[in-house]
Amino acid sequence: MFFGFWLATIVAVPIDIACGLPPVANAGFSPLIQTSKPVSPQAWLPVITVVVSAAPASTDGLPSKSVLTSAITVTLRSLWPPSIDKDLANVGRARITKLALIFMGLRLSFETGWMVLNAAEMLTQNPGLGKFVWDEFPNGSSTSLAKIMVAAPTIEIIGFALDRIMFAIRSLFTCSSNR
Repeated sequence: MFFGFWLATIVAVPIDIACGLPPVANAGFSPLIQTSKPVSPQAWLPVITVVVSAAPASTDGLPSKSVLTSAITVTLRSLWPPSIDKDLANVGRARITKLALIFMGLRLSFETGWMVLNAAEMLTQNPGLGKFVWDEFPNGSSTSLAKIMVAAPTIEIIGFALDRIMFAIRSLFTCSSNR
């Protein structure tokens, strides 16, 4: 998840900054963003899986193909986070406000990246909580249900902890303590 999120950050933050520059830059990136944003990363998962599977196998410190597939899926979802409220975007034009908005976008991307990672684990059979829930579901036993009932809140707690980490990082770079 972290690899996918940081890859998306490396791509998206410069695009975000460029979109705040001359209107021509915004107009240039807008079609790419608007056509890519509504497509669910899970819709791309079969394509990503085929492309990654076709890549030559290498064990030179690179992640496994299933981890790479999950990371690329997280990257696609993290590139375009849910829209930030227009009122928040119009609050001010100061650089600190723009920095706070960038961090808000990063935080939203991180949250949705966690959600997509669990779904990708289910579909790619990449080891993790998502795969665990997926494997337990068809069993139908009370033990499996109990395991799922522990796994779901665990996913939520980890997501909340990740959100708090992103909030703390944002607080280091901005003077706003508002959520």
